[in-house]
Amino acid sequence: MRFVASSAVLVAATALVGGCNFSNETNADLVAGKQLFVQKCGACHTLAHASTKGTVGPNLDQAFQQSHKEGFGESTIRGLIKKQIVYPARGGVMPAGLVKGQKADDIAAYVASVVAKPGQDTGLLAAAVKQAGGGAPIAAKNGVLSIPADPSGQLSYVSAKATAPAGQLTIEMPNKSGTPHNITIDGKGAGKIVTNGVSQFSATFAPGTYTYYCQVPGHRQAGMFGKLVVK
Repeated sequence: MRFVASSAVLVAATALVGGCNFSNETNADLVAGKQLFVQKCGACHTLAHASTKGTVGPNLDQAFQQSHKEGFGESTIRGLIKKQIVYPARGGVMPAGLVKGQKADDIAAYVASVVAKPGQDTGLLAAAVKQAGGGAPIAAKNGVLSIPADPSGQLSYVSAKATAPAGQLTIEMPNKSGTPHNITIDGKGAGKIVTNGVSQFSATFAPGTYTYYCQVPGHRQAGMFGKLVVK
């Protein structure tokens, strides 16, 4: 999901948003909104509270900084975000109908509650999404090293650490997130980019330390990489 946001757009949209009853604010589920944002939007957008680092679309914290300074309230920002979800720009990257109904309300409410604000999420929101790449180190088994992409849609693998014995090795990356990813190691090989499938390649490894990463533009820069130690 790719949003477009600026204070100028906010000014132009305020009248429209004010006249649209997109949702009842008391019914929004912020925890679900954060989880959905990470899964559906985090690959394209940076949002500090959600720990997403997508670069395809605008950095939302930067985009809404001026809006906060100019006094636009949370309800106005929420309405604009919901409007962009329901009516994305023609010809843009974000498809229409990516999320609908209550899910769109939840995303809009969560983003509006944290965007361009200092600090970190607390309580249930802090635990809503697992830390990207924070899983236990993954060890190769029977000549196969399987390092899944984060299933929640974060730009990371489930673990940023892996180990394997020297010799012939198949590197595979199951991806169930719906966000395109692959896995590659320079000089050894690269799996195909997949959305729902398995990216894999095989190579012979000498003892040493190797970096595995995703080749999709912006993903490595956002933190989708890890270290493989071969002994």
